[in-house]
Amino acid sequence: MSIKCDTWIRQMAQEKGMIEPFVDGQVKHAENGGGVVSYGLSSYGYDVRCADEFKIFTNINSAIVDPKNFDENSFVDVKSDVCIIPPNSFALARTVEYLRIPRSVLTICLGKSTYARCGIIVNVTPLEPEWEGHVTLEFSNTTTLPAKIYANEGVAQFLFFGADDVCETSYKDRAGKYQGQTGVTVPRL
Repeated sequence: MSIKCDTWIRQMAQEKGMIEPFVDGQVKHAENGGGVVSYGLSSYGYDVRCADEFKIFTNINSAIVDPKNFDENSFVDVKSDVCIIPPNSFALARTVEYLRIPRSVLTICLGKSTYARCGIIVNVTPLEPEWEGHVTLEFSNTTTLPAKIYANEGVAQFLFFGADDVCETSYKDRAGKYQGQTGVTVPRL
C-alpha cells in the first residue's frame, strides 16, 4: 500500500517531530492580505522559511574565505525582515523550521523558482538520516545588481526520500559536526 507524499510528510511531522513549526498546506498570503513567497506543505515536499538572521559576506576587512580557517571578519551580521545581498556576493541564513530527519529518510533541498528567476541560488547540502537542527541556508547572488531575500517567507523546498530500511550509520551515529545547530552556522572542521 502506498500513501500520498504530502500525507507521508504530514505523518512524519506529526509523529516524529520532523518539522517544527509545521505548516499544513501552502501559505501564499500574509495576514494583512499581501502576497508572500509561499511556504509550508506542498504536494511532494515542504517549503521552508528563512529566519531574520543573516551573515552577509563583505570585503571591507580584506579577509579571505577559508573553510579550514574561517575568519568571522569576512561577513557582517544583520537581523532584519529583509537581507540585501550585494552584487556577485553571498549570504548565510537559517530556516525558521527546526528539522529532525528520521533514520530512514534522506532530504534534498532545492531553491524556489521565485528566487532562481532573480538570479538567487540557494545551496544546501543533503540532510542525512538522523540529522537535526535549524538548516543553514547559503544564498548566492549571481547578478550584477543587489538582491533581496525576505525573512519569514519561503526560500527553498525540501524533498524527503524514504527508504524501506534504515541506514547502517546515521549522521547522529557519526556525531556529525553540524548536529543540533540552532543559529546561522559557519564552516567547522
